[in-house]
Amino acid sequence: MKTFMRHQDLHIPFSQNPKPLLFSRLWFIPQNKKFEEPAFAQFREPDFFGNTNPLHIEYCSGNGAWICQKARERPDINFIACERRLDRARKIWARLHTMKLQNLIVAYAEGLTLTKFFIPNASIDAIFINFPDPWPKRRHARRRIVNPEFIAEMARICTQEAPVTIVTDDPTYSEEILDEMGPPLFQSTLAKPSFTTPPESYGGSFFEDLFRKQGKNIRFHQFSKLY
Repeated sequence: MKTFMRHQDLHIPFSQNPKPLLFSRLWFIPQNKKFEEPAFAQFREPDFFGNTNPLHIEYCSGNGAWICQKARERPDINFIACERRLDRARKIWARLHTMKLQNLIVAYAEGLTLTKFFIPNASIDAIFINFPDPWPKRRHARRRIVNPEFIAEMARICTQEAPVTIVTDDPTYSEEILDEMGPPLFQSTLAKPSFTTPPESYGGSFFEDLFRKQGKNIRFHQFSKLY
């Protein structure tokens, strides 16, 4: 039996009018479709996880190294890896099947759309955003994932105790994240300057290794919900 999956093995069953679908542990949310009403997922159903274990979500999952390792370490937790680029989503999909991870689903989706229309209220027990694209040019600022609309949606989907962890190598983006993630919705759980280096137990990723080799400092932020 084949045990090693290649990313080329993933063939998404597109149609002329693509709709959201879940197959082979990949959750496809069309990125060129405008959604009007929420269609919240039922994570307890067999098509998703089929249990009531805590649910963690990572945005900007890249090639999936970090979240696949977490899913392997914690089979008692369900994980969603959200990645908007098809080439990266394919790599996560291949990795999770090779590792036989039954507690991980990769969402090939844009983060805000997935969150706003498909994640139920108070259903997420931890959020992770690892090395989001800082989009440094002013004209691209609207593309940053950490923005007021997305922050409001994170507050909606989080349980009261859910931590939100954001990791970046970009000091300017770090300061913007701290400004955006303040009251009234969230507050930092870290003492001033409100960031630190990632704890050893946090785990590594392709981007962390890359940025460290470039001599960059990694900033680890964590926030809690205020209401």
